[in-house]
Amino acid sequence: MSSDSPRAGAPGSLAGKRILIAGASTRRSIGYAVASDAQAAGAEVVLTSFGRMRAVTERSARALSEPVDVLELDVTDEGDLERAAGRVLERWSGLDGVVHAVAHAPAEAMSGELGATPAASACETFRTSAVSLVRLAAAMRGPMRESGRASLVSLSFESSVAWPSYDWMGVSKAALEAASRYLARDLGGDGVRVNCVSAGPVLTVAASRIPAFAEIADAYALRAPLGWDRTDARPVAGAVCFLLSDWSRGMTGQTLHVDGGFRSIGLAPREA
Repeated sequence: MSSDSPRAGAPGSLAGKRILIAGASTRRSIGYAVASDAQAAGAEVVLTSFGRMRAVTERSARALSEPVDVLELDVTDEGDLERAAGRVLERWSGLDGVVHAVAHAPAEAMSGELGATPAASACETFRTSAVSLVRLAAAMRGPMRESGRASLVSLSFESSVAWPSYDWMGVSKAALEAASRYLARDLGGDGVRVNCVSAGPVLTVAASRIPAFAEIADAYALRAPLGWDRTDARPVAGAVCFLLSDWSRGMTGQTLHVDGGFRSIGLAPREA
């Protein structure tokens, strides 16, 4: 390895990379933290948003170190996906990275009882939070293929257990991780890596709508060997940037847990 090889997360480790981030909203969002760190590491970034949330994303985009554009993209709308892929190719000859930071559940899909959720609300959660990864990958496959060594990264939350009130979002996150593995199988021939980051609880706008968020985050703060700060998205963003970088070029179909070590120790509390 040459002495000037960049370190993951260090300035230059994403030099020349062209990255689309779907799902950045406020400055507290994980997508925004990824955009900020990716720019610091040398990447060119474009964000996506849609509807009323687009104005929020555009305000956040202006706070980044370098101005970035915000493309209109509803990841559940096939027409939007096709148009966004076209705009990417108008801007760049290819795409080196895609970040899927999209999730949504109606309130009734996180009521605390899975069977009480109307089917339409369950399907809306599943389509927005899991199926959208597959559709985004399909739309951006051409631009990613042009790169020759692209990376698709999605964001999950510990899906091997049932959480209070997480309900259909938890089901959707389990499906998201499974979809990531199947996409890794399907896109590997195009040189596209597909991985997932399972993050500890981060206090984003979306997370604040989870009824038991504080209870879950308190458990992480108490039990994670490294501790866990629910207000700091940077550890998660750093892992995403690693997966976007060439340092992860031998990894695909993986779920990387960034949770302060919570998952590894079960119920044993962290000593003060």
